[in-house]
Amino acid sequence: MNKSRVIITGVLTMLFGAVLVGCGSDDTSTTTTGRVTTTSTASTSTSVNASATASVYFIRDEKVGPAGRPVTAGTPAQSALTALLAGPSAEDAAAGLSTLIPSGTKLLGVSIANDIATVDLSKEFTSGGGSLSMQGRVAQVVYTATQFPSAHSVNFRVDGAPLTVLGGEGVMLDKPQTRADWESFTPAILVESPLPFAKVTSPLHVTGTANTFEATFQITVTDSAGTKVYDHFATATSGTGTRGTFDETVTFSGAKPGRGTLQVWEASAKDGQPVNVVKIPIDL
Repeated sequence: MNKSRVIITGVLTMLFGAVLVGCGSDDTSTTTTGRVTTTSTASTSTSVNASATASVYFIRDEKVGPAGRPVTAGTPAQSALTALLAGPSAEDAAAGLSTLIPSGTKLLGVSIANDIATVDLSKEFTSGGGSLSMQGRVAQVVYTATQFPSAHSVNFRVDGAPLTVLGGEGVMLDKPQTRADWESFTPAILVESPLPFAKVTSPLHVTGTANTFEATFQITVTDSAGTKVYDHFATATSGTGTRGTFDETVTFSGAKPGRGTLQVWEASAKDGQPVNVVKIPIDL
């Protein structure tokens, strides 16, 4: 599996020298390692945009999809996970994002040590839903926690006790969980930047990971009038069964200001029709 990190622009390294304070007992506190770039397993894992934005991973079409949230310098992991548990906003929902984490789930603590984030959640996390719901909520936490440079995997706790099996379907969590473990919840084309509703100008850097046929896919930008101002193929570092990274520079002109759309998609090998389509609202 290709291993890489994509750095969100505007990183301030001050976040990573700060202390991540758990919101539970004192033993949930630790200090980050100060790494700015790190290695991910299944997918892109980003450094936090410390000008106040981190990613929280919701669900779109049964796959993870990021949204932006403000974070607090010094406790970015706690801030991001708390925002994740609060669920998508009305604006996020309108963009197709939802959550599989049960309502009422609370963050009791988070610490990062030895490349592992230990996330302590309230008992509501284990309630309700079938196997898809159980697996999806785990993937959401894993993706959100592992965007931080010092966290490559996640250990789960519930009310302070280790969580090794989730639900009657037997979702095994008896080892630290990585993004690679949840590749089935990673979209064929995962756009990490720009995040939904980001204010963008040309040139626009579109970054993320992909696992598409022959590593190719299409990027289209549509302005607020519905006019295509960019439509071109992109290529990841690998594909056809192996996830690769991409960092594409998208240039356009004459776009009508306002709410536009960044769309990524793959042409079907069968008939050329768009498949694995992801639409991300952006402000031009």
